[in-house]
Amino acid sequence: MNFDFAFAVRIIPTVAEGIGSTVLVALLSFVGASVLGFVWEMLRRSHPYVRPVVQFVVDAIRSTPVLVQIYFLFFVLPYYGVVLPAMFVGVFGLSLYFSGYLSEVFKAGIDAIPLGQTEASQGLGLNWIDTARYVIVPQMLRNVAAPLGAYIIAITKTTPLLAVIAVPELLGSAFDVASTTYRYAEPMFVVGVLFLILAVIAVAVIGRIEKRLGLGYHSR
Repeated sequence: MNFDFAFAVRIIPTVAEGIGSTVLVALLSFVGASVLGFVWEMLRRSHPYVRPVVQFVVDAIRSTPVLVQIYFLFFVLPYYGVVLPAMFVGVFGLSLYFSGYLSEVFKAGIDAIPLGQTEASQGLGLNWIDTARYVIVPQMLRNVAAPLGAYIIAITKTTPLLAVIAVPELLGSAFDVASTTYRYAEPMFVVGVLFLILAVIAVAVIGRIEKRLGLGYHSR
């Protein structure tokens, strides 16, 4: 079967209907992964007895394929009476998986902050929460801005896995077209182009943010 470029052009609007869900899932998953990742890192630093437990959890999350985690949440939990919506499973699954990686990003960002600043905060009478809020987090976010941007793109590229649980993202829309027309080359081509466009836009936005933070090449 020859590739039909005209057909590929015609199905762009249909496949593109999944862009909204793809972007929404990617953004919500990034926020969720960031919050969970920061919590993991703060817990690792909270108490010597808590540290190994949290480290085990983080390692387990990172060592388990994300698709296995999604399958477990969507297909296994119902056997125990826990039925979750596909969109929730997709967002939570990606958030949980990438939180393990973002916890390491936050660890590097916090370790880059001079230890004396934390000690000075404690000397001024700031409690643990205020020290994290006013001293650690602002500097950490500046240190981790670049890798966080890379993970936004990585999460976006992982969203096609959610097609297996019928989340209506880009790949799911392409599968719908393919299942009704019995043509797969054109829908997959359109999906690839749309993801490329999303990635280019994301890179441009991240570049502007890094430049604004003084992290880009233009600030040197």
